[in-house]
Amino acid sequence: MAASSLLTPSNCTLIMIDHQTQMFAGVESIGRQTLVNNTVGLATAAKVFNVSIILTTINAEGFSGQLLPQLQAVFPEQKPIDRTNTNTWEDENVVAAVEKTGRKKLIMAALWTEICLAFPVLSAIEAGYEVYFVTDASGGETTIAHDTAVQRMIQAGGIPVTWLQILFELQRDWAREETAGDAIKTAIDYTGAYGVALNQYLKAKGNKGSK
Repeated sequence: MAASSLLTPSNCTLIMIDHQTQMFAGVESIGRQTLVNNTVGLATAAKVFNVSIILTTINAEGFSGQLLPQLQAVFPEQKPIDRTNTNTWEDENVVAAVEKTGRKKLIMAALWTEICLAFPVLSAIEAGYEVYFVTDASGGETTIAHDTAVQRMIQAGGIPVTWLQILFELQRDWAREETAGDAIKTAIDYTGAYGVALNQYLKAKGNKGSK
């Protein structure tokens, strides 16, 4: 039997916070193109498994800019919840959207790690949620800012994960054919060298539906 701590498509909600055009410009803790790739990979994984997702922005009409176009393209009909406060959890519309899902496991990714990720992670934990934060789909102004925020969240009970870990944790069994094909395509599209190798292997085998 699977551990109850594992994430499933029906027990979690993904909150993607402030992945906006101008916010990417200030990130120095991870390569920006890698961050874009990981962010879109995470969103695509959530879509493959029909995970409940909440998109948020801060001052989208101001300096922070609009949601990353590649991310918006994954959910073209979903309008992000725009706010003015740096702590997403202090926005009543976001909290209401979370409560509406009825799910107690939250996955969060944000720009920047030390502010727009750390604040809601700490707040949601205090509110009784089990919070997983995606380290490689989040970025800080500096490496030390990102790493320090990660340590703070861990000390408070937050659980660090990576976007590819989320993808494989949601799939877990390649016999689940309804999602296996799209899960593999997501891995091919967004995992760099592994994706290239996987794609070449599948082409050689002439099999697009198994590991």
